[in-house]
Amino acid sequence: MAGARLPIDIHINDAALRSALRQLRATAGDLQPVFRDLGEALLISTRDRFATFTSPSGAGWAALSPAYQKRKPQNKNKILTLRGYLRGTLDYQVTPQALLVGTPNQTYAATHQFGAPNRNIPARPFLGISAHDRQTIDDTLRDHLRRAGVT
Repeated sequence: MAGARLPIDIHINDAALRSALRQLRATAGDLQPVFRDLGEALLISTRDRFATFTSPSGAGWAALSPAYQKRKPQNKNKILTLRGYLRGTLDYQVTPQALLVGTPNQTYAATHQFGAPNRNIPARPFLGISAHDRQTIDDTLRDHLRRAGVT
């Protein structure tokens, strides 16, 4: 089964930080500890969006249609939550070269992330990087660099 995962590409414009990150990779051999810390932080942030009904950009998710809200058997006022499976299956995967955040087994995840106009389902992005996430990424990278003695 397919879910939805978001590959996180971090582009660093700071030449000194880029150089230090290369040193960290050379020293550590891989960036899995960094990716694990980032994965935990991004997982929490993504799950929090289900409480605020907002996208990573801060925009609110499209409201439920009145017809769907009326026939919805539970959680009638919660967007993207019928039984909580989508939020509950969010996770992250780490390799030496990558961090993936998303849901591996909810086939409808991509439908909700990107929308399905032919089925009148609007996009309700829950995966992505918010401004707060960007700061967390920066802080986490700097913390790992400091602990490794890379300046």
